[in-house]
Amino acid sequence: MSIKAIAFDAYGTIFDVFSIGALAEDLFPGRGEALAAAWRVKQIDYTRLRTLSDRYEPFSKVTRDALTFAARSLGLALDEAGAEALMTAYDHLAVFPDSAVALRRLRALGLPLAILSNGDPPMLRAVVDQAGLGGVFDHLLSVDAAGRFKTAPEAYALGPKAFGCAASDILFVSSNGWDACGAAWYGYRSFWINRTGAPLEALDIVPAGIGDSMHDVIDFVTRALDG
Repeated sequence: MSIKAIAFDAYGTIFDVFSIGALAEDLFPGRGEALAAAWRVKQIDYTRLRTLSDRYEPFSKVTRDALTFAARSLGLALDEAGAEALMTAYDHLAVFPDSAVALRRLRALGLPLAILSNGDPPMLRAVVDQAGLGGVFDHLLSVDAAGRFKTAPEAYALGPKAFGCAASDILFVSSNGWDACGAAWYGYRSFWINRTGAPLEALDIVPAGIGDSMHDVIDFVTRALDG
């Protein structure tokens, strides 16, 4: 199978969503890690609920609502200033150490690259630009254009449309196991970066490639191109 382009999930794959925990810890000493974890879980929950119920809202609102719930669930008194600070910090997430180098190496292979993310366009532009990755990607694809979050087919359909090739010719890379499986269901050749040693999702499908870092994606792509 050929690889003509590569699409990447953003949050958790290129950008470390849990780097937000440092600021959360400053705001709530001893509870920052718990807040970051609860926030992420509820953020994904809300994308699914809104998609299932046809009640789409931009990811920025979903993220803010998830933060409100996460703080309440932990009994934390999150005021407006703290919420604004955490939301602003979401535009300055840390880049995983392996991401920037690997992305540029993949770019050097001559393959067009894209982000395909739940993030809305302003969020994606902000986090990509602050990381100095603005020139790396040919497309920043937001599900906002589809009005449905991943794993809805309409969200994954943005990749083939942008690249002008079949989903089976695109490698979709995500550190979220459910996302890698959802992309494979749609028809992508998917790669799961299992950064946390999580078990494979029991969804009757296995990503085409599995590794624990972006460097494994380079090896996978190189072998595919050589073959």
